[in-house]
Amino acid sequence: MFLRGSLRGLLMAAALIATVGVGCGPSEDEYRAKLSEIESLKGQLASEQAQNKKSKAELEEAATRIEQLKKQLAAAGVDISNLNANLEQQARALEDYRRRAEQLEQIKKRFELLREKLAALTKLGLNVTTRNNRMVIQLPGDVLFDSSRETLKKEGQDILVKVAEVIRNDQGLSVRSFQVAGHTDSAPLQGGRFKDNWGLSVMRAREVLTFLIQPVDKGGGGLNPTKWSAAGYGDTDPVKANDTPENKQANRRCELVVVPNVDEMLDLKSLAQ
Repeated sequence: MFLRGSLRGLLMAAALIATVGVGCGPSEDEYRAKLSEIESLKGQLASEQAQNKKSKAELEEAATRIEQLKKQLAAAGVDISNLNANLEQQARALEDYRRRAEQLEQIKKRFELLREKLAALTKLGLNVTTRNNRMVIQLPGDVLFDSSRETLKKEGQDILVKVAEVIRNDQGLSVRSFQVAGHTDSAPLQGGRFKDNWGLSVMRAREVLTFLIQPVDKGGGGLNPTKWSAAGYGDTDPVKANDTPENKQANRRCELVVVPNVDEMLDLKSLAQ
């Protein structure tokens, strides 16, 4: 538009110059310069028109190709509206994955912190591990109890006092929920008042729980009873096959299980690698 307006103005100026004459108008050099400028503008205008025509042709060609693609997609049974919806779903899924990845990273950091806190117990010779998607402190049963008995030995009480001290004096651990889980080997009980391994495992778990929540001034662990529970598993959850005396000894144990929070209900084993 600018070129067209400039060209029109220069043509009018040239006509005026021709009418007025040389005597009272511009010099011949000025006149020739104006004509040269007019010719240059004409060339620019022609170039612009050619480019515009080329662009228009390319646009029409692109529109034709789009229509062809639409027909090909329709022939292949692809609904473009559904395709757009799928793209939106993929975008939402990607955003959801990003949020979950961030959440997983935060959980992993809390998990690592918890494991560091419990690492102090490994110095006592205890095993801190993950089983059944739970973090577990394993206490050897033969250290805690005599065979087929549920009464804590003095050695067992000493270990539990140290465990309770670690948990009680750590702000992060003291507010967590725990479950005492009793386990036995597969050897059947030879008489006794518990009838079977289920009864023995339950009573051993109860004995450990009672000691841990007993006030410190009464010789106990002084832990918050509202954060603790007990369960007996008998021989149903062995850590090793009950085929050797050593493996049976490993299965006779009590575990202090860290109950996970709702946002920690994920595969902790994958984080512990």
